[in-house]
Amino acid sequence: MASSAHAYVRGSTAKFYEWLDSSSASALPRGPAMWICGDCHVGNLGPVAHADGRVEVQIRDLDQSVIGNPAHDLVRLALSLAMAARGADLPGVTTAVMIEQVVAGYERALTAPGRKDPARLPPSVHFVMRQAVRRSWKHLMRERLDDVTPTIPLGARFWPLSRTEARATVEMMAKPELQALFASSEGSSTELLDAAYWMKGCSSLGKLRLALLVRVHDGDRRTLRLVDVKEAVAAFAPRYADSQMPTVNAERVVQGARNLSPFLGERMIATRLLDRSVFIRELLPQDLKLELDELTQAEASEVARYLAQVVGRAHARQLDSAQRKSWRKELGRHRPKSIDAPSWLWGSVVELVSSHEAAYLNHCRKYALEGAR
Repeated sequence: MASSAHAYVRGSTAKFYEWLDSSSASALPRGPAMWICGDCHVGNLGPVAHADGRVEVQIRDLDQSVIGNPAHDLVRLALSLAMAARGADLPGVTTAVMIEQVVAGYERALTAPGRKDPARLPPSVHFVMRQAVRRSWKHLMRERLDDVTPTIPLGARFWPLSRTEARATVEMMAKPELQALFASSEGSSTELLDAAYWMKGCSSLGKLRLALLVRVHDGDRRTLRLVDVKEAVAAFAPRYADSQMPTVNAERVVQGARNLSPFLGERMIATRLLDRSVFIRELLPQDLKLELDELTQAEASEVARYLAQVVGRAHARQLDSAQRKSWRKELGRHRPKSIDAPSWLWGSVVELVSSHEAAYLNHCRKYALEGAR
């Protein structure tokens, strides 16, 4: 988080939710009830593979998914893009244009939700997509496991399971719904080859997070699968009080994924492990995170428009035509003559950038002082 202000924004989700609870967020429009990402920053978007081989840019992380106000995703995305622009040392005018394009791209998705991606992707998106479609199982194994042999190497990232954890994992994988998730045909069977605790980023610290290596038997054919098991905890993202959501956190995450990111949601399932609510997903080589560390002025507005369309399509597919029209009309209110974006969005981004910049510097100071001890 101390590496850049943009990285701090990605890692300090709680600070964004604190702002949403403040009076400053009262100016946000109340959008229709729908599943939202809840933590819609740039790093949570990227190429996602379908089981049939198709690859699209969709939302990749649904841990905070709730039925709530779609304006929250729009503000979070705009903040993330603004901080990426500042991290790339782009002028403030470019940030203003990016916010305009966020609105334009999002509204375009509401108008034509079935419209395919443009033939020419922004260069940074095109680069990641080209990487994604070329990746194979060996790429995934080397990246995640540092090896291509059918074992999980224990060390800094992977830790051994206790006997209780190992036994519970075997019992979990024997459940019919888990067997069906990885089955390639009606007669196939699944074999658990290896399992380890996965120390994977700050989001998994203190939570149950496992990596499983699974072999699927389908006649004479054998295929390996790398599986992520993650504990689901209560979402911090604000939800609509009258929304009907699953009370089990893993079921909430899976339901959100199936509504917002169908390519990902179709290979996820909710279950229990050691009395904890967990969701399971197969990892595919084509699943990559979108990075904007080298964002240029020439493509900044293009990227903003494109990513806003991705989020807009995720929202729009949950609405009928009348709801989309009404929500688009609401987004058009309160637009000043000086910038083609609603004043509530521009004002929110300005306030959030300011508060996150200050918090980032304090975070870096604390990090430096602790490192000097």
